[in-house]
Amino acid sequence: MNIRVTRAIALALLLGAGTAGAGVVDELLADYQSAGAGPFDPKAGAALWLQEHPSPEGPRACSTCHTADPAAEGRHATTGKPIAPLAPSARPERLSDRKEIEKWLARNCKWTLGRECSAQEKGDLLAFLRTQ
Repeated sequence: MNIRVTRAIALALLLGAGTAGAGVVDELLADYQSAGAGPFDPKAGAALWLQEHPSPEGPRACSTCHTADPAAEGRHATTGKPIAPLAPSARPERLSDRKEIEKWLARNCKWTLGRECSAQEKGDLLAFLRTQ
């Protein structure tokens, strides 16, 4: 196989992975809207991403572990374990699995905010992340 064909296949796979996640995010946003949330605002999601929330160990934000730039690699605040970028531009597969999105939103909202995120907050965060 020549290099042009190989590059074309790689590009098609990369673009396909990015668009596959878009459908999952769209489904989640539709679910959140049916729960009474919306319209979703990437700017509100960006503000929530950076907003610090009190905890017994000190203030926390999404950016505490994921950095202010969702396209950058983060590090867990407690364990120091590397966290792959959340931005689809850096990792197209990141927002492509509904169960994974729901699991990590539940865990991280509880850790960061001390409670579950509302449907509006989840939608705003996803709207923000999909623009990154």
